[in-house]
Amino acid sequence: MRYRPEHKAEVHQKIVKDASRRVRAEGLNGAGVAAVMCDTGLTHGGFYKHFGSKDELLLESLREAFREIADNLAHAAEQSPTETPWKAIVKAYLSPEYCDHVERGCPLPALAPEMARVDKRMRGRIFAELVNYKDRMLPFMPGQRTADKERAFFSIFSTMIGAIEIARMLPEPAMREKVLASARDFLLRSF
Repeated sequence: MRYRPEHKAEVHQKIVKDASRRVRAEGLNGAGVAAVMCDTGLTHGGFYKHFGSKDELLLESLREAFREIADNLAHAAEQSPTETPWKAIVKAYLSPEYCDHVERGCPLPALAPEMARVDKRMRGRIFAELVNYKDRMLPFMPGQRTADKERAFFSIFSTMIGAIEIARMLPEPAMREKVLASARDFLLRSF
């Protein structure tokens, strides 16, 4: 059977998207190649037609996760004509909907401890993705100078990531919402 010329690129992108969600939900080591390929309806043997190694798939899936969350947060910021953009980002990030769906959220609350433990070569590649994420969010951050915006980014995102991590550990929705609301209120009053 002959496929359209763009078929391989489309399949590759579907594998990356599926792997991105699975990695955020199950962790860097939880997302096995066979399971990722099965999600896409392909066999394990087809993996090497698309990727040179599992690390290559992991890096692409993390890149996709950062791109997806950055797009969502940028969209929230751009769609908020009545408030400052960073406040819309805080509200979107610290929402119960976002907290309850790890597979669609920022990879940092889901994977930061694991990303810190990868080998040096992979850590450098992940760091490059973190820089891209920060750079994408920087225009929306409070502050006049780039240095002020960077300080705000690190403060805001560190608080949000920690709040999501804690909230996800809690068994009751009301408890999760209390943590999210506390962090949200703190950040919205702080800048």
